[in-house]
Amino acid sequence: MRRIRSGSAPAGTSRGGEHRTQKSCRPAVIHASQEGRTFMSNKATVVLVHGFWGGAAHWAKVIVELTRKGHTGIRAVEMPLTSLADDAERVRKMVAQQKGPVVLVGHSYGGAVITQAGDLPNVTGLVYIAAFAPDAGESPGGITQQHPPAGAANLEPDSDGYLWVVPEKFHESFCQDLTPDEGLVMGVTQKAPLASTFGDTITAPAWKKKPSWYQISSDDRMIAPANQTFMSGRLGAKKVITLASSHASLASHPAEVAALIDEAVSATNAG
Repeated sequence: MRRIRSGSAPAGTSRGGEHRTQKSCRPAVIHASQEGRTFMSNKATVVLVHGFWGGAAHWAKVIVELTRKGHTGIRAVEMPLTSLADDAERVRKMVAQQKGPVVLVGHSYGGAVITQAGDLPNVTGLVYIAAFAPDAGESPGGITQQHPPAGAANLEPDSDGYLWVVPEKFHESFCQDLTPDEGLVMGVTQKAPLASTFGDTITAPAWKKKPSWYQISSDDRMIAPANQTFMSGRLGAKKVITLASSHASLASHPAEVAALIDEAVSATNAG
C-alpha cells in the first residue's frame, strides 16, 4: 500500500472537495498520435536526471508512463558521474537546448545535481524521486552519514577510485522490490561514480527559489528514509508522497512516479 500526504488539495478540486475548472492564458495545441493518444504541446519539457549506479535507461518505465499521459517533451540526461560540477554542467547544457520551460526530475544523487543546476531561467520546477536535496555546504556523503542506510555495507571501491555496489548484492541493496532478473541486469550494468563525488558540496540550492515536489521511498536501503523525510520537510515542497518502495521507485512504481511528475508539470504550466 502506498501512503500519500500532501499539503494541498488535489488538482481540480478545492479544499472542500468541490470541482474547480482551472484556466490558463496559454493556448494549447493538441494533436493525436497514431496510437490515438492526445498530446498537448504547451507542456514543459521533462528532463530526467539519473543517480549513482544507474544511467538514463533507469527511467525507461517512467518515460513510457509519461508518454501515455500525453508528454511529448521528455529528455533523459546521461551524466559522467565524475564530479558534481561535471554532472551539473551536463544537465545545464541539456536544459539550455530546450526552447521552453523545463521541469527537472532527479533520482537519488540526481537530486543533488538538479539542486546545483536548477537555478536557470527556464526551469520551472524540481521533482525529487527518493533523492538527495542538499542545502548549501552539504554533500550527499555528509547527509548519508547522518543515517547510514543498510545498503552502505555493500559498497566497494576499486583501484581507480570508482565506487560500486557489489553486483551480487545489488538486488537486495538497490531494488529489492523488482524481480531477481531485473536486479541482476541492474547490478551488471551499473554505472559507478567516482567515490570523491560523494563529498562534493552544493553552492546555491535551486529548491530555495523553485517550487518542488518529493517522493519518499519508505523501504529504501540506499538513502535512509529518515534522511528523505528530513530533506523533503525542509524543502517546503508543494507535495510529498510516500511509496512503500525500494530505492528504485522509478522502476518499481513508475505509474505513481509519473503521476507526481505530471502533477508538477501541470502546476508549473498553470502558474
